Amino acid sequence: MTIDDYKKVYKLWMSCAGMGLNNLDDSIEGIEKFLKRNPDTCFVAEVDNNIVGVIIVGNDGRRGYIYHTAVNPQYRKRGIAKSLVDTAMEALQKHGINKAALVVFDRNEVGNDFWEKMGFIVRDDLVYRNKALAEIIRIDT
Repeated sequence: MTIDDYKKVYKLWMSCAGMGLNNLDDSIEGIEKFLKRNPDTCFVAEVDNNIVGVIIVGNDGRRGYIYHTAVNPQYRKRGIAKSLVDTAMEALQKHGINKAALVVFDRNEVGNDFWEKMGFIVRDDLVYRNKALAEIIRIDT
C-alpha cells in the first residue's frame, strides 16, 4: 500500500460494517505517517484497478500489530483476506517478528469469525487499555 491508495482504501473502510476509524490516526496524515514507518508490511488487493481489500500492519521490533483489515463485501469468500493476512505475516517474519496481535470490536461478528478461522486466539488474561493524547473523534461504520 502507498499513500496514493488512501482515498480508495478509506472508501473501502467506510463500506465495511464494524470498522472503527478516527479522525486523527486514520486521516491521510495519520496513515501516511504509519506507512512511512511500515513501508513493506501494508498491502492492498486489487481487482480491475479497484482496491477490494486492505491490511495495515506494523511492528515495534518485538510484535506485529494488525489494523483495519477489510475486504469489499462484494468480494468476500474468495480468499482475499486470507491472502492479505498471509502476505503480511510473511512480511513480519522477514523483519524477525514472531507474533502478531490485533483488536476487533466484540460486536464485529464477521471480523471475529474470520480472525478465529485464521488462528488468532482470544486472550482472556489481558485487559486492553487506551489513553487518548489528543482529541479523537471516532468514526464507526
